[in-house]
This record gives sequence, C-alpha cells and structure tokens, in this order.
Amino acid sequence: MVDGMFSRLARLSDSAANAAVKNSLRWLVDYYFRVETAGLENIPDSGPAILVANHSGAWGLDGFILHASLSRDFHRCFYIQASGLVLKFPILGPCAHSVNVRADPTLGYSELVAGQLVAMFPEGFAGLRKPFRQRYQLRPFGPGFAATAICTGAPIVPVSIIGAEEALPKVAELSSLARLLNLPYFPVTTAFPLPSKWLISAGKPIAAPPKGETALERSSAAQRLSGEVQLALQEMLELERLKRNTPFW
Repeated sequence: MVDGMFSRLARLSDSAANAAVKNSLRWLVDYYFRVETAGLENIPDSGPAILVANHSGAWGLDGFILHASLSRDFHRCFYIQASGLVLKFPILGPCAHSVNVRADPTLGYSELVAGQLVAMFPEGFAGLRKPFRQRYQLRPFGPGFAATAICTGAPIVPVSIIGAEEALPKVAELSSLARLLNLPYFPVTTAFPLPSKWLISAGKPIAAPPKGETALERSSAAQRLSGEVQLALQEMLELERLKRNTPFW
C-alpha cells in the first residue's frame, strides 16, 4: 500500500514537472523568442521523414525550442535524436525526456520504420562549440543520419533555426572545468538566454537514394547525401538570416 502511494506520488511529480517544462517552453516560444515558423507544408503529413537542423547556441536550447514550436504549429508528433550525455544531467535530462528526446544508437531506425518523424542535429557538439564570430556556419555533418535515411527510405527535410546563436552566444570555453565534469566542453555564455528573434523554416524534402547492394555503395551514397543536405541547409541559413532586421527584432 505504501509502495503504491509513493509510486502514485512519483507519477504525479513527473507529470507536474513535464507540465512545467512544456509551459515554460511555450512562454519562451510565444513571448520571449517570438518564434515564427515557415515551410511546414514541406514536412510530410504522413509516413517517415528525418528533420535535419543546424545545432547552435552554447547550451543546445534549440532542440527544446524546435520541439515546442513544431508542436504548436504542426500536427504531427516527432522524436529528437540527441547524445546520451544530455539525458544524464540532473535537470536537463528529465526536461529532455518530456519533449521526446531520445539517445538511440540506431538514429531513430525503429521510429522511421513505423512511419514516424525523427529530428536530428548532425553537427553534434561541434555545432555548439563554434565561436560566435562563426555563427550559422555549419560544421561537417556526421553521415549517420544519411545512412539511416537510405536504410529506411525516409526523405530528409532540412530545417534552419535562426536565433539560437544570439540567444546563448558562446564567447569562450573552460577546458579545465570540462575535464573535471567529464563534459565535451564547458562554454562561457550569458547567464540567461537573450531575447533574440527566432525563425524556424523547413525546406523542400530531399529524397534518399536507393539502398546499394554493397557496404561500399551504401557508405558512398550516405556521404553524398550528407553533403547534399548540408549544402541545402547552409543556403537556407544564409537566406533566412536576411529576413530579420536585427537579431533582436
């Protein structure tokens, strides 16, 4: 009986925490960052697809804002692929769980086979580590997402996120603290996110090529597809940046 009571209390606590995270994100999306979305008609209404976005801002807030923004303006649920390290943080981990963040070594293969949407950030931590002077300049993509697209036949939708770089600009790194905490890096940034103007846009889907017969063919196809998606996303970022009068408009 006592165990059952504590179990119910734990579930209520988790539910309250999830609601608090989602309410906070909605406030950030609607009022603080004033997020505008565009091109959502390019995301398939049904069937699998991989949303590939740029990763930026010192602490990776963009994944949370992407989820909250598309949940507001688009009718389909989706999962976000992230590093397992994100889910280990005491506060960040539970928040990530509440917005469908997964650390899946297969990069969402099961979800895609089941006809669902999966969002990925192929730059990984390298996107977050770049200095502010190099904002919106994509780091090399890992080809894993492209290999998954080829294996599942899922189209890739490039998604540009403008605003995260200015919200949490990275000005330096504390390497010794990163080593102490066993983190890939520890950025120096603002104490709180700055109220930058965010624009999130989905581009035209890019079809995955047929699955090759040999491992070499599949690897080469994944490399080519990864490069094609990175080029398309970089072009989107350069165009979308011009739509803001200032970073804080």
